[in-house]
Amino acid sequence: MQTKAYGAQKAKAPLAPIAIERREPGPKDVALDILFCGVCHSDLHTARGEWPGILYPCVPGHEIIGRVTKTGKDVKSFKEGDIVGVGCMVESCRTCEPCQHDLEQYCEGPNGFTGTYNGAAKGGLPNTFGGYSKHIVVDEHFVLRIRHKEHQFAAAAPLLCAGITTWSPLKHWKIGPGQKVGIIGIGGLGHMGVKLAHALGAHVVAFTTSPSKKSAALELGADEVVVSKNRDEMNAHAGSFNFILDTVAASHDLDAFTRLLKRDGALVLVGVPEDPHPSPSVGTLIFGRKSIGGSLIGGIAETQEMLDFCAERDITCDIEMIAMADIDNAYDRQLKSDVKYRFVIDMATLT
Repeated sequence: MQTKAYGAQKAKAPLAPIAIERREPGPKDVALDILFCGVCHSDLHTARGEWPGILYPCVPGHEIIGRVTKTGKDVKSFKEGDIVGVGCMVESCRTCEPCQHDLEQYCEGPNGFTGTYNGAAKGGLPNTFGGYSKHIVVDEHFVLRIRHKEHQFAAAAPLLCAGITTWSPLKHWKIGPGQKVGIIGIGGLGHMGVKLAHALGAHVVAFTTSPSKKSAALELGADEVVVSKNRDEMNAHAGSFNFILDTVAASHDLDAFTRLLKRDGALVLVGVPEDPHPSPSVGTLIFGRKSIGGSLIGGIAETQEMLDFCAERDITCDIEMIAMADIDNAYDRQLKSDVKYRFVIDMATLT
C-alpha cells in the first residue's frame, strides 16, 4: 500500500515529499498512523550519505510514536487505538543466542538486526523506510507500548533511541544508589543520561566543555557539573567514579576520563566519532583494573522496561517541535548543537 513520506532521493539532496510502499499487514503485524517522530543524528548521517551502504530513496526516522489502526489476526498484545512506539529495529533472526536472551541489537543472524530504515525489507521491498511518513507496518515483537500521558507523547518519542541508548549501559553496569556516575556531553543522549542516572539514585556529575551549560545540567538532575577543559576541576575528581558514560560523537582524549575512575571503574562509549579517539594509555587501565567498553541501543524487553520506568516517573526528553518541511534546517542546526536537546517532527504537518 502506498503512503506519504519525506525522504532523500540521493546523497546530499534536500529531503522532499515522496510516495513509498508499505507491505500489507500480515498475521503478526501491527499497522499504525505515525503521530510524532524524533530526529536522531543517525538520520542526518544516513540521509546525507555520510555513512557507507546507504540505499536510496531513504526515509529516516526511528523514534516513532503512533496510533494502531490495524492488527493481524495473530497479534495478541495490541489493539486498534493503542498508542505505541517503534525504535531502531523492526526485525532480527530471533534464533541466535543474543536474540534468545532479549538482546536483539546484537543479533548474530546472517544480516544482524534489521534497522527501521535502510535495512532489508519484507515483502519484496528494496529497503526499510522509517518514521518520516504517515504510516508504518511493523511485526508485533518490535512494537512497544507507550504509557506516557497524551501531552507527553511527542517528548517520549526520542526515548526510543536517546533514552534506550543511555538506559542500557546504566542497567548493564548496575548503576544505582551509592554510586558516583559521570555523563560526558549534555546533548540529545547526554541529557537523557543525566535524567536516567539521577532517577536510578546515583550521584551524577555532568561533564561539559561549555561553562554556559552548567545551570542547564543542574536543572536536568546533575548533582555537580565539571568543565572538562578546566584541569583543576578535573583533578578534584581523580579516582572517584564508579562509572562514566561518554555520549560525545567527536574524537577526544579518553585518558582524561579513565584517570577519574576508581579501581574496577568503567568508561562506556555510546557516541561514535567520525575519526578514532587517540589511543588510550594502557598503564592507566592496568594500574586500577579499569575498563573501556561500549554499548549499542538496547533489546526490545529492555526498551519496554525503560519506557515503563520513564512513564511512572514522568521522564521525557527535552524537545523542540518542528514541521516536516523544516527537517533540513533542523539537520543544519543539529550540526551546530543548536537544539535543547532533541527535535521532534509533528507528523500532522506532512501533507
